[in-house]
Amino acid sequence: MAAYDHVTIIGVGLIGGSIGMALRARGLATEIVGVGRRETSLKTAQAVGAVDRTTTDLIAGVRQADLVIVCAPVHSIAQLVSKVAESCPADCLITDAASTKANIIAQIEQGLVPASNGPYFVGSHPLAGDHRTGPQHARGDLFEGRVAVVTPTATTPAEVIEKVSQFWRHLGASVMEMSPAEHDRVVAVTSHLPHLVAFALAGSTPESAGPLAARGWYDTTRIAAADPELWEQIFASNDQALLNALDNFEAMVSSLKRAILDNDKVTLVNLLQEAKRIRDALGS
Repeated sequence: MAAYDHVTIIGVGLIGGSIGMALRARGLATEIVGVGRRETSLKTAQAVGAVDRTTTDLIAGVRQADLVIVCAPVHSIAQLVSKVAESCPADCLITDAASTKANIIAQIEQGLVPASNGPYFVGSHPLAGDHRTGPQHARGDLFEGRVAVVTPTATTPAEVIEKVSQFWRHLGASVMEMSPAEHDRVVAVTSHLPHLVAFALAGSTPESAGPLAARGWYDTTRIAAADPELWEQIFASNDQALLNALDNFEAMVSSLKRAILDNDKVTLVNLLQEAKRIRDALGS
């Protein structure tokens, strides 16, 4: 018996498409509906097996849903969640997949009053993805062995937290529970800053140096091939935590620069060794 009768995925790109493929591969949903704005993208999602049917009508798409996952751009999630809550069944569970949480959840809580009979929204962030976008790159195993962060607030009932956590476990992920603010502080360091640095490195490289670009340059800048508009929204949504992370990064760069300027080999090696220790401790 399927775990979910009717699942609706709003935004069937890489993440939404991968969620749909994972649900189908595991027989977890009786029906998966894809909601989007572009017919071409929806047709691709259906062609690759991410959804059973599609619609551009959000209200029709969530009318029977017992689970809705919003996989839309950061700036549109709060508005979409509010529209879903007005149209879905009272016992529906709503979550998202955005990589920032505090701003989104604050907006949602202003317009979505928790009620004992639901529907409830619980924020999520699966730490899985690719610099490529679109349902054509979706994979049913994308979440296997990865971490999905669930970000409830003080008003979220324990049973609702468990339901959204179980959803991600169904897809093969392990689950961590964090507050929205703590989540944003941590991912600013582990995700948002690395993307910013990759963009900066790629942007500061003269095109004339291209023929001499080595594997290290390609490895370090791979994520700079991601969608700039998507990342502008993420940076703006988590600006303060990102700026704090950038301050720490700039301090490290300044220390390295000073050691090179002073020909201070001992300090330079110590800084590099400490960086290597941290990297090695995190594993592959």
